[in-house]
Amino acid sequence: MDLFNFSEGSAQFTEVHSPLPDRMRPVTFDEIVGQEEITGEGRPFRILAESGQAGSVIFWGPPGCGKTTLAQVMSRYADAIFLQLSAVTSGVKDLKDAFEAAKNNRKVGKKTVLFVDEIHRFNKAQQDALLPHVESGLITLIGATTENPSFEVVAALLSRCRVVVLRALSKSALIQALVRALAQDEKINFPVVPEISDESLESIAEYAQGDARIALNMLETAVNLARNVNPEKPVVTQDLLAETFKSRVFKYDKTGEEHYNLISALHKSLRGSDPDAALYWLYRIIESGENSKFVLRRMIRFAAEDVGMADPFALTLAMSAAQAFDYTGPPEGHLFLAQLAVYLAAAPKSNSLYVAEKKAKAFIRQNPDYPVPQHLRNAPTKLMKNLGYAKDYRYPHDFPDAFVKENYFPDEMPFEQFYEPNARGKENNAIKQLKERWPERYKK
Repeated sequence: MDLFNFSEGSAQFTEVHSPLPDRMRPVTFDEIVGQEEITGEGRPFRILAESGQAGSVIFWGPPGCGKTTLAQVMSRYADAIFLQLSAVTSGVKDLKDAFEAAKNNRKVGKKTVLFVDEIHRFNKAQQDALLPHVESGLITLIGATTENPSFEVVAALLSRCRVVVLRALSKSALIQALVRALAQDEKINFPVVPEISDESLESIAEYAQGDARIALNMLETAVNLARNVNPEKPVVTQDLLAETFKSRVFKYDKTGEEHYNLISALHKSLRGSDPDAALYWLYRIIESGENSKFVLRRMIRFAAEDVGMADPFALTLAMSAAQAFDYTGPPEGHLFLAQLAVYLAAAPKSNSLYVAEKKAKAFIRQNPDYPVPQHLRNAPTKLMKNLGYAKDYRYPHDFPDAFVKENYFPDEMPFEQFYEPNARGKENNAIKQLKERWPERYKK
């Protein structure tokens, strides 16, 4: 557990050998960049925080967007003792120690801010342990999470905190943080001020993808390398950056919200008939290391749910793509996913099957189990035939066009139409045939 008293806190207390992101951590709202909607002058959150009345909050945002920094700045303005726990490494004993420290702080007239990093990693019992102390005011809780708190934080605790949503930092905000570090950090400028172009700063900001910690760590690494290459005149060039940071790490958690956000974006691009957007999201997912079979399963479902009867071949192609991928594997097999994505995006769309499925399920769950009519029952034994099973059943193949007008519903059940086809693509052919056979149903 890290203990800081931010009534005395300032940059001068940061150890000189700390990484650049820690050395440049803002200590006032004016120093924070990229979250102006929350921390800007005159914003409600800033007004409350500067008066020490912000209360318990949960910061929800991607890595490197300033969650920990905001917690520390809040604590400083509240003139409170700052206790920090990581939900990854802390347990119930650490919580009890924090609560005991908060009680001791109260005895000497000091408030306590308990900052729990990655609070979504706490289990229900650990989160519940926070409740009475948040309610009593013993602690002001500040939680930080990269996951949607609606799913990861228990409802009782969530109701006692205000959720503040933070965004990934913009490119301009990251450049602003980099320029500030070059202007203010003594270590990065000692013994010789490094030379770095605007283009190189832009490259670092683009690579960092909204994460200030990555951007500042990259800057420090690049400057140290440039200083080793040429101690007299260190220059951070585009070539140096490209050589040092060859591969790009995509931010993607296979079990987190981004997992669902990206697959949702792919699904909606396919549904919106945009093959270019579909390819973008598909390869974002693939390059992030997602299991391609998961993507294939989603596209197979899409072929029935969103293309459906408008192009029944879509499902055949989806299964062929899955089989072809099994045969070749990655990376060659990724092309089959691309072919399928483009086909599904370009195909005519119909959700009539999906709607029919929902209607049928809802009707069955809300109504009694009507008995199967005698003429539709199977009669494999003499006894069953004697009981009337299959009596009066008319075999369609004995009639012209293999069709005979018949009631295939339970006798007691009122008629219910589940399938309502759309006149799109090949589904229009199905409408023509159904209208001829069931004109009372298909009048459109």
